[in-house]
Amino acid sequence: MPQPDPDLLIDFNDVLIRRSGVTLVGPVSWQVELDEKWVVLGPNGAGKTSLLRIAAAEVHPTSGTAHVLGEVLGRVDINELKPRIGLSSSALASRVPADEKVSDLVVSAGYGVLGRWRERYDKVDTDRALDMLESLGAEHLAARAYGTLSEGERKRVLIARALMTDPELLLLDEPAAGLDLGGREELVARLTHLAMDPDSPATVLVTHHVEEIPPGFTHGLLLKEGEVVAQGLLDTVLTSANLSEAFSQSIALDKVDGRYFARRSRLPGRHRHR
Repeated sequence: MPQPDPDLLIDFNDVLIRRSGVTLVGPVSWQVELDEKWVVLGPNGAGKTSLLRIAAAEVHPTSGTAHVLGEVLGRVDINELKPRIGLSSSALASRVPADEKVSDLVVSAGYGVLGRWRERYDKVDTDRALDMLESLGAEHLAARAYGTLSEGERKRVLIARALMTDPELLLLDEPAAGLDLGGREELVARLTHLAMDPDSPATVLVTHHVEEIPPGFTHGLLLKEGEVVAQGLLDTVLTSANLSEAFSQSIALDKVDGRYFARRSRLPGRHRHR
């Protein structure tokens, strides 16, 4: 078995997930280094979330080798690994009690629990929770119940929770899903600020839409039907030709002020390269 590279936070070698005879993703070989900001992009069913769940140490691959934060999945205590990973996902969101106070939701990440019970926290913990909320423009929500928040507010609170433990790796599964235009742009602005921060963790963001990619992200992994179409530096991966292959139709791509915009090409078979 290959030995883990200490410079790689994610190191997947021919990783594959198969369920009931169906391959969900793979085989994929993929490496994420310190300070890199990755976008995993592709259509529905491409295997994006399945790949992220391996990176989050939630599932083990059916075959291949997955190193996460220098540890081999299947040979490490997951309870020791998970606090080093910050995760925001719709699956996590669905498990949050509606009456949970926002500040409790964020601070309880230190225990890896949802729903504060008898845990006791020091002032340094509660202060950090408020700092994380403030970094996402959500400090005014601290005393609110999670169930009273808008979708955009929930997204920002869950990202604040993901950052609470000062993770080495931040994983964001479709953070802009379900947001209206204003909510999406607010979130993209917050994630841009985070991506530009030299002290922010290595980040992997899963999305269906190039418009949701914040400036400051550096690399891309483009998937189709569980397989890699392209990976590498973001501007190299995000081309009309690659997007057209991944989404099985002619896609025109533009980049304006560091943001990507895609649409179906008016002339099938002709792609614009930017």
